[in-house]
Amino acid sequence: MNDGPLIVQSDKTLLLEVDHPDAVACRMAIAPFAELERSPEHVHTYRLTPLGLWNARAAGHDAEGVVDSLIKFSRYPVPHSLLVDVAETMDRYGRLQLVNHPTHGLVLQATDRVVLVEVTKSKKLAGMFGNKVDDDTIIVHPSERGRLKQALLKLGWPAEDLAGYVDGEAHEIDLAQDGWQLRSYQQEAVQSFWAGGSGVVVLPCGAGKTLVGAAAMAEAKATTLILVTNTVAGRQWKRELIARTSLTEEEIGEYSGERKEIRPVTIATYQVLTTRRNGAFAHLDLFGARDWGLVIYDEVHLLPAPIFRFTADLQARRRLGLTATLVREDGREGDVFSLIGPKRYDAPWKDIESQGWIAPAECTEVRVTLTDEERMSYATAETDERYRAAATARTKLPVVRALVDKHKNDQILVIGAYIEQLHQIGDYLDAPIVQGATTNKERERLFDAFRSGEIPTLVISKVGNFSIDLPEAAVAIQVSGTFGSRQEEAQRLGRVLRPKSDGRQAHFYTVVSRDTIDTEYAAHRQRFLAEQGYAYTIVDADDVLASD
Repeated sequence: MNDGPLIVQSDKTLLLEVDHPDAVACRMAIAPFAELERSPEHVHTYRLTPLGLWNARAAGHDAEGVVDSLIKFSRYPVPHSLLVDVAETMDRYGRLQLVNHPTHGLVLQATDRVVLVEVTKSKKLAGMFGNKVDDDTIIVHPSERGRLKQALLKLGWPAEDLAGYVDGEAHEIDLAQDGWQLRSYQQEAVQSFWAGGSGVVVLPCGAGKTLVGAAAMAEAKATTLILVTNTVAGRQWKRELIARTSLTEEEIGEYSGERKEIRPVTIATYQVLTTRRNGAFAHLDLFGARDWGLVIYDEVHLLPAPIFRFTADLQARRRLGLTATLVREDGREGDVFSLIGPKRYDAPWKDIESQGWIAPAECTEVRVTLTDEERMSYATAETDERYRAAATARTKLPVVRALVDKHKNDQILVIGAYIEQLHQIGDYLDAPIVQGATTNKERERLFDAFRSGEIPTLVISKVGNFSIDLPEAAVAIQVSGTFGSRQEEAQRLGRVLRPKSDGRQAHFYTVVSRDTIDTEYAAHRQRFLAEQGYAYTIVDADDVLASD
């Protein structure tokens, strides 16, 4: 027995002792292949899953390295059966390969003949194959490339896609050389993506994912389709591309609810692409409007289900997914893996913070005690209304004001999920509100006023969860959320992680109603950030009010 911080158990759970001196090194070692499940104060629970191991394998980690990490940090002998299972699970990736045959075009070939026999007999793959070339090779209908990869993943035999990509329509794109250069981790991310051909780059909010996209475009030198969450995010992409590359305004088109421009670089919103008319997707032709050489998916963890279906037909195009977290609340991480591509690069948030590229952040959970009336209202609420009752309690208002007053010299975002509550807070603080119904023109006006310091406090709905560039924001106060969404927690913390010119620390507050489901959801939301090394301090609302 050694004195390591990790306990590895035969049910594939890993228990990490947080206070151990080697805990940080261990967390960084296991992060590429293990998923955090629970993160209370002293012992964090991780789990080994096939998808986590396959992502690690695709990113260049081998079974030997995974096994070495487990043995190195484990306090007790690692169960032999688990080590065998890790090696065999990782070995399943790549036994089937999609390649381009010189005579027959797209084929599925096997390094293990028995596996090929097994999958070709599956009814789930019926209609995807043509004739056999030989005992180790079978023709694949090119239109089924994406759907085949999805199906093989579900069968437990993830295929390595080596079939290559079309170059697409050439279009000269270079990075601007004056006044800036890619950071080392951004260069590594682009190199890892390009070497793999397609896949996902995971970087913290504020770490410059847009620049990774721009550098990938400069590598491709081809027409590019960029898919974004909303029009404001799309216009931020356009501004960055004009500032950081050789592209001009005339070369970049916006395809949104307001404009329908198709240019060599076209930025489209997920919303417009998933709009239906008479039951059909009205704008699906955009995917075939040009011979795209690269498709970029911004905030890939939010990809709507219909976009997966469209992407299944785009497997001959290079695809780059950008995100701060691969966590999807709908459990479709496997579809991201098979259709966009595996994780090609992942930088721990604390690594980027230690290099000074994102601000250090202090995370605090402020627990309020409801009034007797609010407690009764919560107790008598229908089950599906209880979270709203707890999250929108008026008792939170004085606490929010006390936090705003405490940080009166900072730019502050108050973020919530319920519009009625946000209007209440806006009136209470005399602060403007940005919500879904706010026009794009008004959003941009308010964001510009916030950036300039004219507006010190902005109340914002779920539209603030993603793709909004507000580098001056130093404090975020979360009053309600989308139940226990881990991805949302990460995105909201990300709003304040841009480095401050004076090196100030960022502050992220979550105001929670104690003795309610609000506290349970808060604990679940914090899991992903705990995996990244952020610790939440819990304080009582009375202490916040007393210090005001």
